[in-house]
Amino acid sequence: MEEARIPGYFKNKGILITGSTGFLGKILVEKILRVQPDVKRIYLPVRAPDAESAKKRVETEVIGKELFGLLRETHGEGFQSFVDDKVVPLAGDIIHENFGVEGAQLAQMTQEINVIVNGAATTNFYERYDVALDVNVMGVKHMCQLARQCPNLEVILHVSTVSDEEETETETAMAAYVVGERQGVIQERPFKHGETLREDDAELRLDVDAELRLARDYQRQLAGDDAEQKNERKAMKELGLARAREFGWPNTYVFTKALGEMTLAQELGGGGGVPVAIVRPSIITSIQKDPLPGWIEGTRTIDAILIGYAKQSLSCFLADLDLTMDVIPGDMVVNAMMAAAAAHASPPAGQRRPQPPHPTVYHATSSLRNPAPYAVLYRTGIRYFSAHPRVRADGRAVRARSVHFFATVAGFTAYMVVRYRLPLELLRLLNLLLCGLLSRLCAELRRKYAFVMRLVELYGPFALFRGVFDDANVERLRIAMAPADRAAFNFDPKTVDWDDYFYRIHIPGVMKYVLK
Repeated sequence: MEEARIPGYFKNKGILITGSTGFLGKILVEKILRVQPDVKRIYLPVRAPDAESAKKRVETEVIGKELFGLLRETHGEGFQSFVDDKVVPLAGDIIHENFGVEGAQLAQMTQEINVIVNGAATTNFYERYDVALDVNVMGVKHMCQLARQCPNLEVILHVSTVSDEEETETETAMAAYVVGERQGVIQERPFKHGETLREDDAELRLDVDAELRLARDYQRQLAGDDAEQKNERKAMKELGLARAREFGWPNTYVFTKALGEMTLAQELGGGGGVPVAIVRPSIITSIQKDPLPGWIEGTRTIDAILIGYAKQSLSCFLADLDLTMDVIPGDMVVNAMMAAAAAHASPPAGQRRPQPPHPTVYHATSSLRNPAPYAVLYRTGIRYFSAHPRVRADGRAVRARSVHFFATVAGFTAYMVVRYRLPLELLRLLNLLLCGLLSRLCAELRRKYAFVMRLVELYGPFALFRGVFDDANVERLRIAMAPADRAAFNFDPKTVDWDDYFYRIHIPGVMKYVLK
C-alpha cells in the first residue's frame, strides 16, 4: 500500500486554528495531535481576558473533553507535557486585528504559521446583525490581514461551520446552506462579490462594506434613542433577518457566512500565491469512527428533533420524510479538511506556483452520492426508543409515540391552529373563569406549542430544502489520495450505512453526550 502522505504534511508545521472550542474544532485538534505527534505547534486563539484564562479555557473546553481519551491513553503520564509542548492557547478574539495578539508572541506566531484554519463563527440563526457581521465578516478580514504577515504560510482553509466560542440551543452546523433555499444540483463554486440569491432581480447588488456601515449606523441610532435602547437586541436581530431576506437568504447566519466567503475572495483572491480552500459541510453529526464513535456536543439541527421526540414533547413537525436531510459525520468533515489542506499547500514565498484566482470550494456532503432521507431518522428513532425507552423520574418507561409530519407549510399551519392555538385560547378563557385552576395545564400546552413552533422556525426551511450538493471537487480530492490516506482519512459518504449509523452510533451518542 502506498505510504500515507497527509500525516507527513503536518510534520513540523505551525498551525493556527480558530474556533477550537467548537465541536468541529476539537475534532480537528485531536486528530492532528493523534496522527502527527511531530506537529510543531498548534495555536488556538480563544476569547479570554489574559493568557492564564486562555490556558484554562483550552484545558477545560478542548483538551479536557472525552474526545481526547485515546490520545491521553497513548501518551500516558506524558500526556500533559506533550500537550503543553504542542498546543499554544492565545487570549484573543477574531473580531480584533491580529486576533488581539501583540508583541513578541505575535512576531513568533507569524513566523511559525504554515497553515491557517479559519473556522470561528457565530452560528445562531437569528443573531444580532452587528454581532454576526463582527464575527462572520470582520473575523475573515482580520484573518486575511494576519495571513499577509506570515512569510511561511502555505495554505488557508476556511470552514463555514466550526462554532465560535459559546454553543447555544440554536446552534447548527450546516455551512453548505450558505447557498440559501436553492433547488436542483448546487455547484462547488465561491460566491462572486456582490452576488445575491434574488434571481427575480438581476440588478440587485450586495455590497459587503455597505452592510457593515448599515449595521454600525443603525446601532448608533438605537443607542441615541432612549425609547429604543431597551429593544436594541431585538431590533438588531430583526435587522439581520430583514437584510438576509432582502437578498434571498433565509436567516442571518447563512447570510453573513456568505458575506464572509465573499470577503475572503475579495481580500485574498488567489491568496497572493497562497492557496485558499473553502470547505462547506452540510448538517454535521456525531463522530462515526474515531476516536470516539457517537461523540457530539451541543444541540444541532436534527438532534433538536431527536431530543424533542425522546422527551415526547414533539408530536408534529414540518418535514417531508422523502426529502434528503444531507448529513455528514464530524470526523469525515475533519478528514476532508486535512486532505484539502495537504493537497493545496504551496511552498513558502519565493517557491510558490501560480494559484487560481478564486478559492476552491469543497462540499463535504452526502446528498449526491449517498442520500439519507428524513425517513431514516424517523424510523431509526422509533426503533431505538422502542428498544431503549427513556425512564421517567417515577421509574415508568416513556412509550415511543408516532409523530405527525407535514410536507407543506399550509398543512402544518392548519394542524397547529386546530390542535394547539384554538384549544389554548379556549383553555385560557376557561382558566380565567375557574380562577386559575387550569394554569398548570395551560402552561404545559403553551410550552409544547412554543417548542414545536421554535423548532419549525429554526429548522423548517432546511427540512423542506430540495437542493442537492455537487461534490465533484471532493471526489477528485479523494481519488487523488494515497490508498493509506483514503483508509485513515475517509470522507466518502458512500461508505456509511445510514440506518446502522443512526441506530447504533448517532442516536446513542446524542442520548449520552447531549441529553445527559
